[in-house]
This record gives sequence, C-alpha cells and structure tokens, in this order.
Amino acid sequence: MTVRISRRAVLQATALMGGLAAFPGLAQPARGFTHSVASGEPFAESVLLWTRFVADDGGETRLVVEVAEDERFARIVSRGSATAGPDSDFCARARVTGLAPGRWYFYRFRSSNGTVSPTGRTRTLPAGRLDQFRIAVMSCANATSGWFTGYAHAALRDDIDLIVHTGDYIYESPINRADALAALATSRGIQPAGETVSLMDYRLRYASYRADTGLQELHRRFPMILMWDDHEVANNSWSGGAANHDEGEGSWEARKTAGMRAYREWLPVSDRDYERYQIGDLATLFRLETRLLARSQPLNIRAALAPGGDMAAAAMAFRNGPLADPARTMMGAAQEKWLGDGLAASTAAGTRWQVIAQQVIMGPSLLPKASPQWFAAGATANARQQAELAVGAALGQLGIPFGLDRWDGYPAARTRLLDSARRAAANLVVLSGDSHNAWAFDLAQGKTPIGVEMAGQSVSSLGLDGRFGGDASVIAADFVRTNDSLKWCDTSRRGYMTIDLTRTAMVGEWLFLPSRDSQAIMPLGRHMMTVAHGARQFGAG
Repeated sequence: MTVRISRRAVLQATALMGGLAAFPGLAQPARGFTHSVASGEPFAESVLLWTRFVADDGGETRLVVEVAEDERFARIVSRGSATAGPDSDFCARARVTGLAPGRWYFYRFRSSNGTVSPTGRTRTLPAGRLDQFRIAVMSCANATSGWFTGYAHAALRDDIDLIVHTGDYIYESPINRADALAALATSRGIQPAGETVSLMDYRLRYASYRADTGLQELHRRFPMILMWDDHEVANNSWSGGAANHDEGEGSWEARKTAGMRAYREWLPVSDRDYERYQIGDLATLFRLETRLLARSQPLNIRAALAPGGDMAAAAMAFRNGPLADPARTMMGAAQEKWLGDGLAASTAAGTRWQVIAQQVIMGPSLLPKASPQWFAAGATANARQQAELAVGAALGQLGIPFGLDRWDGYPAARTRLLDSARRAAANLVVLSGDSHNAWAFDLAQGKTPIGVEMAGQSVSSLGLDGRFGGDASVIAADFVRTNDSLKWCDTSRRGYMTIDLTRTAMVGEWLFLPSRDSQAIMPLGRHMMTVAHGARQFGAG
C-alpha cells in the first residue's frame, strides 16, 4: 500500500508546527483560540466541529461557525454558532448540517472581537455506491512514554478518509510513572504532575495533550470518531470501579463523571455512548462502549488459586464457573441488542462490510511459556516474574487466558456478539486497541469463520517490550504458536493502522514509527494482511 503525502500538507504542517516542535506543551496561547480546531462524528449530511476560545475577560463568548467548499471561504455552504465559556473549560462544539455526502469541506470559527481560528478540513461520509474507503486507526498515546509520531505522520497524509481512535487518548497516571521519560514529561509540560482525579485535573491533562502540534494537525485535517477506554478515567476500569482507584481518591462515581465530562468537553464527540455510521453501501461502522456503562467487574484468577492447593482443579472450577457466567457483560443487554439489530440491518441492506470499532482485544489469547530469549542479553527474570510467568503458562495449558480485562474475561458476552455476526452473515472486521502491541486474529466459532480482528499497536505507550527487552521476533513467534487464532503479531513497535475497504477485499496495514527516543516520522517498517470479501478470515498478506 502506497502512502500518499502531499507537498502542500507538508508545507502547511511545517508552518504550523515548526515554531512549537521543541516545546509543544509550553507554546500555547492563554487567550483566543488556544488549541486549533477539530471535527468528528461525521455523517452523510453533517459533522461535529470543535474549538476552544478563551476571551480576554475570561467570560462566555458566542462563536460563529462557517463551512465552505473552498479554503478561501468564497463559497460558504453552512453557518452555525457555538458558545465557549468557563462552564465547558472554554471548549465549544457545533454540529453543522445540510452538507453534501462524501465531500471535503473547510471550516473556521469567528469570535465576536473578529479573531479567526485556524482553518480546518473535514469530510462527510459517502452515500450510495462506494468502491473504496480508507480508515486510519489510533490508540494508546501516553505523553510521558514517547513522542506522538504516529499522529504527526498520519496528519501529513492525503490518502485517509477518516480517523478512528479506539481509546486511551490521555493517561491519568502521574508523570513520574515507572515507564516515563522524565525529560520528555517536563519538556512537554504535562499537567498535573500527579494522578488525575478531579475535573480540573482531567481538564489540565487534556489541555497538555491537545497542545501537541502533531495531534492538533491531525485533528485539523481529518474528521475523527473517538471512544474512551480506561485511561480516560482510571486504569482497568469497569462500571463500578477501577483497579487504579481507591477509597483515598474519593467517590468512584464522582471521578468517572469528571473524566467523562472532560472527555466530552475537549474532543469532537457527541453525547451518545455508542453509535452507528454508514459509509455508503461499502461499510457500516459500529462504535461500541465496553468500559464504563455496563461492564461487569473483571475477575481475578489469582484469588481463586489458594496457596498449596490443587491449581489445576481450582483453575478448572474458575473456568467453568465464574469465567463462564453468562451474566457477565462488556456492553450490557441494551447495547448487545442494538449491535445485533444493527448487524442484521446492515447485511440486509446489502452493505459489504460490518466494522466494529471498540476498545479491547477480542481474540482469545493464552500466555506462552517464556524462554530466556524474551529477556535482554545478560538479564533474567526475578523471582516474582518467574513465578508469574510460570503460573501464566500453566494456566494457558489449561485453556485459561492471561488477559481477563479483555473479551477473554467475558467469554459468554463474546460468544453472544459473534453469534449476532454469524446470524447476520456479516463480513466482520473488528478494530481494537488497549494492548499497545499489534495483533491479527481470526475470529471463529469452532470451525466456522466469523470475521477478523486487527488490534493496533500504540502511538507511544509501551507494550510487552516494556516488560521483556529480548528478541521480539521470538516473543511474537511464541505467541503465534501458542494461539491458533492468532495469525501474526508484533510486540515491540509503535505507530498506527490503516484499513483499506474495497468491494472485494479489506487490506489492513500496521505502520511502524520511532517514538520513544525520536520525533522522526520516517517509517521503520510495515505489515499487511488481506481478507477477501466473504472469506471472514485472513489470507496471505
């Protein structure tokens, strides 16, 4: 797949980004349009526009929105208004309607004092027959772990129709977490220094992240569909709590409400928790919510393994009992029905592909037995690591997955979802994030292929490479050998994915870029996988 980067985009980005690249977190204006513009939630005749404007007096300001067919705004096709003020942290959203399907538009905001925002570019979703559509997929951008080179690279491309972000847009953790680069966190001006808990904390964290010039340019040039995962509030969260929340941090409901509010203030997102988007007759894209609304509490198998007891017997009791409980859910009954009905309606209408964008890995994953090559030369696992890896591998041999925060921890819910796809005769493509590494799964029930999953590597967050510094090719080969449905993986590199949908095939690409030690946006490599329409499983890439 050829990546198309236009000279015009490079020149525009250089002009916008050049003066800020060294210290992107410290160069934002305190008044006026502080964080450029963004667009999201596109439909065939409308799109949601976003900006942030701080008036000189710190009060409320009415903004005028203009949408045009041309960059000079000689042919304005829609106008609207939005309000920026202290109640929304000065963020403003406006949905503009009456647009034509499948068109690129330019937009800007004007304040009452005549100040004009940067000019944004956005696109409505196509209607009717469609032959090709390309989606870029991002996830997991920890500002203290590496540079956002994936954002910066994608922002320069001219061959992307839509950006999908599957979550972990921010990280709630302190800037001195174990995998943080101290100098990076300081130079980027990430605030607050500690963990985000209050509404003010979350707002400051978004302001810090949105100061990144590559991310600003990505938002300015492309419409984006976003969803939250766990780090937008707290790590490994569920409807009633989170692993990274304790009583000393106050009420979980208050914290969850604060995180969700700041998310909806700072991003071009609607207030709908899950949504369906129609991309001509080529694809229906379903945006799921699997984290905060209805997710059951994650299980802890370690608690079921009593010291000195029969581990195999306890593991089997766990697998056949709590883990298999059909009441356990990721989405809740209402969303499950909504998705099942939507899949059936999509295929009945003749739509070629059914794409599910959601947060966590769906494919079943067992932990392989770790070999010495997983560790860097001269390094070995400490006693605790050795014990954990040994237990994980032993559980894997008994069919117990190692990632219970994923769909593996909710197998009955996963079966219900795949049943819905099978009954609908869907050509299913699942897009996932969260794990920080790249994975390609065939999704099946028994020998019946249901679809495929492309799970994306992170933009900057460390994955298995942060724990195991050895031979990444050996680690990947061990995972593929241990898991029949896993067709390929990469456990060491950052970047983003694209999926290219046509009437006959889906071509997926994982693009790898430097991140931790470099701001360079020269790709380090790529991997491609293909699914023929009707095959519902990966072919040769």
